[in-house]
Amino acid sequence: MKPATAAKKLGIYLPATPVEFQDGEVTRSEFLRLSEDPPQWLVDLRKDGPHPRQEVARKLGISTSGLARAGAPDTMTTAEIKSLLEQKPEWLVAERATHAAVQEENARVKTERAAKAQQRQSGGSGR
Repeated sequence: MKPATAAKKLGIYLPATPVEFQDGEVTRSEFLRLSEDPPQWLVDLRKDGPHPRQEVARKLGISTSGLARAGAPDTMTTAEIKSLLEQKPEWLVAERATHAAVQEENARVKTERAAKAQQRQSGGSGR
């Protein structure tokens, strides 16, 4: 697989990886080895960053769209993320609330759909 794909699957920021990783192809066996027994550079990247946008959003408890709306950088180190979580700027509080509301709505819809599917399977009319 391409290095960008492997980096995404590993949850790391590609430009922060060693040049050998960026320039080569990653075989399935190499990917499994990186996942199961990560080298020190991968351990350090996962611990300290810089982290890619998806990982920054996850650690902040917001969506990637929320990062964009806030004008926050797409990549951050673990220290920068911790600092934001401690400072709790207004945009972060608002985006976390929005993200939580969306998650709750998604869970409600999923439960509702599952109940309707169950009714259909058991022969109920659903009305």
